[in-house]
Amino acid sequence: MRLLLAFAGVLLNSTISLAEVKVVTSIKPIHSLVAAVMQGVSTPTLLMDGANSPHNYALKPQDAKVLQDATVIFWVGHELETFLEKPLEALANNTKTVALMDIPGVTRLAAREGDGFDHSDHAHDTHHKDDPHIWLDPENAKAVVAAVSTVLSQADPANAMVYKTNAAKVATDLDELAHEITALIAPSKGKGFIVFHDAYQYFETRFDVPSSGVIAIQPETPPGAKAITEIRARIRAGKIICVFAEPQFDSRLVNVILEGSATRTATLDPLGANLAAGPALYETLMKQLATSLAACLNP
Repeated sequence: MRLLLAFAGVLLNSTISLAEVKVVTSIKPIHSLVAAVMQGVSTPTLLMDGANSPHNYALKPQDAKVLQDATVIFWVGHELETFLEKPLEALANNTKTVALMDIPGVTRLAAREGDGFDHSDHAHDTHHKDDPHIWLDPENAKAVVAAVSTVLSQADPANAMVYKTNAAKVATDLDELAHEITALIAPSKGKGFIVFHDAYQYFETRFDVPSSGVIAIQPETPPGAKAITEIRARIRAGKIICVFAEPQFDSRLVNVILEGSATRTATLDPLGANLAAGPALYETLMKQLATSLAACLNP
């Protein structure tokens, strides 16, 4: 009898394990928002840590199995994680993939062109694309959290109430975060700065702190000599107080551009390279952006 009970227990545990919803996310900020919705149920798997950039990331062999075993995959979309396009197309039909750029409630901004965002010696094709860095607007993060809750509730009805309760709390926390960042960033309004690549438009638009241009139009392709000369001219001519590097890319380029200049430099990180993955990362990431920006522009 004991043996039969033990065997039945093994079978029951195996059934629970097989029924577990396996959630995969692409980048740290999205992982953080999904993890916050899943607290108390399970933990999503993160494909890409923040030390890499989704613009030039290559999937590892072990990632293929993670994707194949997934119940739900959350990613930003074709505009950002191009490394996921073909692998996701090859997945079985029972895996649900959610491109968060396409969900209801997400505000999409067109990729910027024009003064400060064009380099005459750099061919690019941004005219027909949307900017994929949607998570850097807390309002978009709220839309992501709502969609994640809905998708997970459908995939795992037994835990639907947990997902919905968590999502409601996260939405409230995101409102408070936006208010806090608004206060942090207020002294920086109207001050000129240049970013490494155009990753911050959503943050800039939400909090009314527009940048004056970028170093690299395509972050995986360094600007040429002519573009660097143009950037240096902009720094000399304009009231550029700070030029920001990114941990995902070589900072030596920033040093070259600023050589002989009194313009300050600091780092902005849109992905959380040095932050521990988890539910708390998103809030920390956003506060770090605001704090770094304010500290460099208002020393």
